[in-house]
Amino acid sequence: MFSLAGVPALAQTGPGSESGRSVNQWLTRMHEASRQRAYTGTLVVSTGSAMSASRVWHVCDGTQQMERIETLTGAPRTTIRHNSDVITFVPEDKTAWVEKRDSLGLFPELLRTPANQIPEFYGVRERGVERVAGYLSDVVEIVPKDSLRFGYRVWSEKHSGLVMKLQTVDARGQVLEQLAFTELQMNAPVRMKKLARLMKDTRGYEVHHAVLNKTTLEAEGWRMKDVAPGFLLVKCHTREPGPVAPQGPHAMQCVYSDGLATVSLFVEPQDGTSGQADAGLGVVGATHSMTRYVGPFRITALGEVPPLALGQFAQAIERLP
Repeated sequence: MFSLAGVPALAQTGPGSESGRSVNQWLTRMHEASRQRAYTGTLVVSTGSAMSASRVWHVCDGTQQMERIETLTGAPRTTIRHNSDVITFVPEDKTAWVEKRDSLGLFPELLRTPANQIPEFYGVRERGVERVAGYLSDVVEIVPKDSLRFGYRVWSEKHSGLVMKLQTVDARGQVLEQLAFTELQMNAPVRMKKLARLMKDTRGYEVHHAVLNKTTLEAEGWRMKDVAPGFLLVKCHTREPGPVAPQGPHAMQCVYSDGLATVSLFVEPQDGTSGQADAGLGVVGATHSMTRYVGPFRITALGEVPPLALGQFAQAIERLP
């Protein structure tokens, strides 16, 4: 991990050139590409030694987005999204989970935080052109300017801007996590009406609805002493427990983002019997988690950021007197 005063190692690896586009221009191009294209493809995600694959159907008319994701490895499940409305079908136990969720795509908080702050914390470098899934793609590095963020290598299809491959990398340039299309059909005949019919067809499934209520830290009896520079509060909500759950304080989630990296802060009441065996740091690929206890509450910070940033979030939250 490099120091705040140091130069990120990612910016020093191999030949590269300062981009003709700004970091915001590159990110806008990538985001808009998914809003203007219909495509199908196979997406492979690698996290450490684990690998998973999914089949993706995506269509968008500029305002309405629909997407179907079917897992090809592990437990079978199908997720269908219409804008922020999401349903996940789990065939093994014939359950379907309905919820509101942000975009499943690249950097979901990009449009919810001020774009003008991104250049303060990230730079951009071009690394030439490579082929991914048969398509020529611009290779772009999004380089963090401090040690509170990871960097990204992005392969953006040369003509459309669609993200073909994405790597999350640490300060030494090592790949922590990667997703990539292994095959892709652009302008595929994906029909929004067909996906809508599949989304509504819950016959034979027991449907569960996640109930989220907007709230604030202060309303739940908490406050943040400080937040890592560049991260802004995006949303905060409580999740209502199921009908058989005991009554009492609800679990709360607050989401912070700098536009690219995202940290979720979970506050969960404990019944006093679970102990504190899970306190400490956990790592899965680029995702780090840090857990501590404040009285009868378990505090968990979770996000694709270095432990230094995660620790700042986990330690900053405190109970109101």
